[in-house]
Amino acid sequence: MKPKQLLFILVIIAIVGGVGYWMGHSRSQSVTADEGSSMNMDASSKNQKADKRRKVLYWKAPMNPSEIYDHPGKSKMGMDLVPVYADEQQASAEGAVKINPVVQQDMGVRTAPVEMTDFSTTVRTVGTVMYDEERLYTVTTKISGWINKLYIDYTGQMVHKGDPMLDIYSPELVTTQQEFLLALNTRDMLDKSTFSDVKNGGWSLLESTRKRLEYWDIPASEIRHLEQTKEVRKNLTLTAPATGVVIKKNAVDGDYIKDGMTVYQIADLSKIWVEASIYDNEIPWIREGQPAEMELSYLPGKIFKGRVSYIYPYLNGKARDVRVRMVIDNPDGILKPGMYANIKLQGKTIRNTVVIPSEAVIHSGERTLVFLSLGSGTFQPQEVRLGKIGGPDNNQVQVLDGLKPGEEVVTSAQFLLDSESRLQSAIQKMLNLNKPDSMTGMKMDAQ
Repeated sequence: MKPKQLLFILVIIAIVGGVGYWMGHSRSQSVTADEGSSMNMDASSKNQKADKRRKVLYWKAPMNPSEIYDHPGKSKMGMDLVPVYADEQQASAEGAVKINPVVQQDMGVRTAPVEMTDFSTTVRTVGTVMYDEERLYTVTTKISGWINKLYIDYTGQMVHKGDPMLDIYSPELVTTQQEFLLALNTRDMLDKSTFSDVKNGGWSLLESTRKRLEYWDIPASEIRHLEQTKEVRKNLTLTAPATGVVIKKNAVDGDYIKDGMTVYQIADLSKIWVEASIYDNEIPWIREGQPAEMELSYLPGKIFKGRVSYIYPYLNGKARDVRVRMVIDNPDGILKPGMYANIKLQGKTIRNTVVIPSEAVIHSGERTLVFLSLGSGTFQPQEVRLGKIGGPDNNQVQVLDGLKPGEEVVTSAQFLLDSESRLQSAIQKMLNLNKPDSMTGMKMDAQ
């Protein structure tokens, strides 16, 4: 065979083989494409095929629940629409939501029971120890003179009622004592007169002089001593009006003091005041006369007991709090004015009232809502009327109307439920607007 003939035969074989490979490959691609198209059509048909035993309300986009249609087809994103059945939306007019158990778990939906119980709260705050203003005493003199001797000569000294505090020399007091003795002698002389007017005049002069001494707070025992001994005393001794601690001293030995001047101030510390601030939302739990407990941070374990004596009738505008005053017993004198203390007030108890966790409440504009768990994945919004906030850690709220004991309320993810409920309600209103006419051929888009 010649070389040219051999080369021609090889070229013919190569051409025939290439054409055969191309035809086979093209047929394979065509078959694969046909099979894929068939599968896609089957899948599309399967996804859009509704359950004939159930009534379809509308069709929605799987990625956008607000994109709804009255017939099957494709969404704006090119995805198959999903049917929504009537039995899934039977309570949508009331805002009920039905959620798959798996979705519930993913959302972290938790519930808590509605309880009927005794409701109260514990108010905790910090207070300041103060002097009891009803147990403060001022030592003054109603005559002017010089201090001759001090018995109480430093601040903080403990005194008892009746203890001498200072001696004061007053020329005016000496003169009045002399006048008293003169009136006493005059009375004795005129008392023997047979004329009643003269006799009464002697008694009247003596009584007026005695009254002047009494108005200067001269003790009755001193006046009797003057009347019996006829001795004029140079000094007047001022005594302590009460038992307590000297918290102010304006007296120095040898000083001249004027009438009306405050010489000492005494505080009885057997009882003290504690003033604390509480927030305005805690005011309903506080009342005058209720028990109070106090503890010092540097004296743990020791509880001081007292009572609420006064609630101030005004609010601190900047801090939005109210001051409360308590009276605490201090028999051992441990409590010192100026100390800080931890206060615990047990609020008044409300018997047999309905309470729920505070976290279950949704404040939605003018309405206050909770979501009831109806079982089988169905959740129903319920409007409620609330009362006071309280509980062990202020984590409960009183329900005045809208719930019954034994019901279950959602305590987490309720905001997601509220969004879904609002969406379902909006869709239901849209559907109602299109009744009673058929929705055939009408595209409904809630966007």
